Amino acid sequence: MTTASTEATGGAAIAKGRAPQPLSIRLRKQTAIVTRWLHIYLSMVSFAVVLFFAVTGLTLNHAEALSHGERVRELHGTLSAQDLGPKDNPDKLAIVEHVRNTDGLHGAVSDMRVEDDTITFSLRGPGYSADTTVDRAARTYQVTETRAGFVAVINDLHKGRDTGKAWSWVIDVSAVLLTLVSVTGLVLIFFVYKRRLSGLILAVAATLVCVLLYRLYVP
Repeated sequence: MTTASTEATGGAAIAKGRAPQPLSIRLRKQTAIVTRWLHIYLSMVSFAVVLFFAVTGLTLNHAEALSHGERVRELHGTLSAQDLGPKDNPDKLAIVEHVRNTDGLHGAVSDMRVEDDTITFSLRGPGYSADTTVDRAARTYQVTETRAGFVAVINDLHKGRDTGKAWSWVIDVSAVLLTLVSVTGLVLIFFVYKRRLSGLILAVAATLVCVLLYRLYVP
């Protein structure tokens, strides 16, 4: 092989394998890689919550048709003087725990009112309530417990109703994940050259349809 041929071959190798790409191209490729990675794994992480909130969106929209199996029961019991505590400062915690443990109730305490003759409070959870009235003079109580059924439970979970602080965090994190999945999906369409225009047109059209339906049909 001649010297000229060797130099030509080496120059071609440098031009082909070692010439650095422009910064804009490298940034574009890296953005596509990172966005695709985020979209795939965020979608997998959020799969369960996406499915849950999609299904419960339907059950909420048709709550009356799907709400079946509500059960109501009336409970009665007595309280000791120790449970009630002094008249001017009743032991509210002891009263609630006695009623909860005696009758197998659950839920967080809500709307407690202390009056001269009665104490009223509710225990509430998703699809659940236990409204309690305590007769302080007779040392008795009455509970109306309502279990609204499975559909009501998942609907309340969707709305974050009577679900507590931990589930509130679940809703917030789910909202962030869904936002990131949507944004990364939108960014990815810009790297799919053959589908970019049609994808963007569909996204805009769907948004306009939603806005139009809202303007025309929502009271």
